[in-house]
Amino acid sequence: MADFDVIVIGAGPGGYLAAERAGQAGLKALLIEKQHIGGTCLNEGCIPTKTLLRSAKLYDACVNADPYAVKCEGVTIDHAAVVARKKAVTANLVAGVKAGLKAAKVKTIEDAAMIRGRDENGFAVEAGGEVHHGKNLILATGSHPIILNIEGLADCLKSGFVLTSTELLEIPEAPKSLCVIGGGVIGLEMATYFAMTGSKVTIVEATGKVAGSLDDDATAVISKSCTELGMDILVNTRAVAFADGKVTVETASGRSDILCDKVLLCIGRAANLEGYGLESLHVPAEKAIKIDDHCMTGVPGVYAIGDCNGTGMLAHVAYRQAEVAVNHILGKDDPMRWSCVPNLVHTEPEAAFIGKSLKEAKDAGIDATEAKLSMNYSGLYLAENVNGQGIIKGVFDKKKKTMIGATIVGGPASELITICSILIDNELPVERMKSYVFPHPTCAEAIREVIFAAKL
Repeated sequence: MADFDVIVIGAGPGGYLAAERAGQAGLKALLIEKQHIGGTCLNEGCIPTKTLLRSAKLYDACVNADPYAVKCEGVTIDHAAVVARKKAVTANLVAGVKAGLKAAKVKTIEDAAMIRGRDENGFAVEAGGEVHHGKNLILATGSHPIILNIEGLADCLKSGFVLTSTELLEIPEAPKSLCVIGGGVIGLEMATYFAMTGSKVTIVEATGKVAGSLDDDATAVISKSCTELGMDILVNTRAVAFADGKVTVETASGRSDILCDKVLLCIGRAANLEGYGLESLHVPAEKAIKIDDHCMTGVPGVYAIGDCNGTGMLAHVAYRQAEVAVNHILGKDDPMRWSCVPNLVHTEPEAAFIGKSLKEAKDAGIDATEAKLSMNYSGLYLAENVNGQGIIKGVFDKKKKTMIGATIVGGPASELITICSILIDNELPVERMKSYVFPHPTCAEAIREVIFAAKL
């Protein structure tokens, strides 16, 4: 007989929420985590970086307060104190997660988990010195930074000259110069923090632009802002060798060296698949675990959520997949809907997008149109941003007369995008959208303006 209705391996955002939701629904749940309750997002990613960025943006606002008729003198930022605050924020949130798990009556084991196959009692998982059996198994094993086989890289990782985001978040003193390898979300956010607080930052990106997930208009705004912060952005450039104090890069025109105090390596993440005994269940996996829209793997009773399935390495995707998996165990039909998953980058300004771009819509055979406006159509945005460069774009299906995509750069873009998510997911007709009353003055009014600007 199974000891638990659900065994969850991994306590990142997806794992701990899956265990908590299972417990709240009356299921007997076991959560196993070998490192940190809260996973990468809470301990080494989303929350720590945003804590640092909050301090940097406050500091930058003080340093550049003159256009707002505010005089600030002698303003400083203490990186060691910022890191200490980050640790306090993380500890507080981890304590909250543990309290939620306890309230849901989830048993938690902080140890490595090893799957020992399946027998008459269910899925067998060894942890904490004993074997536990579960009727269902949810894999939430997360991901790790990709490390390529580049000349000198292994030695420079050992010496501490090259760091991943995990180590960079812990350094007690900000480097005078930082070379960021990879211009994706992690690279841009960390580059923004260090550039704002005084480091000389160089971004090395192998593709033709940074923030590759954003459309060209949004990328142009982010790139201009990064340049104004003093960053050097090198696109179509690859790092080909590392030595202490130096990164050798290559472009179509040849090789050159970048001298710097530290290097941040953030060229992507890969699913954690090794060391859990997945082979004992023959779970289908190549670079990631294959799932369907209910997060089921090819093995009945086994689910995979979050980074380990590779469908979208975002904490909010993991949260939603946790609910999808638990609801399926409970017999509820609640599949993932990918049209309403937002993507964010907390640069300065923030940027967010959801759904289809105009190109993606047309490539899919949709008769679509795009409306694009300056965020200055919002009176509040104009009041709060001197020389603000923010934009808002809406993509609309001309036949259905619905919104199918949106991009926002500027203001609280990460908050505003949820409004677009709801409009898109519910396939609300544009005429119905126009009848909504947006509070004034707010940055959200820019969404209303772009709806009225759509030529349908």
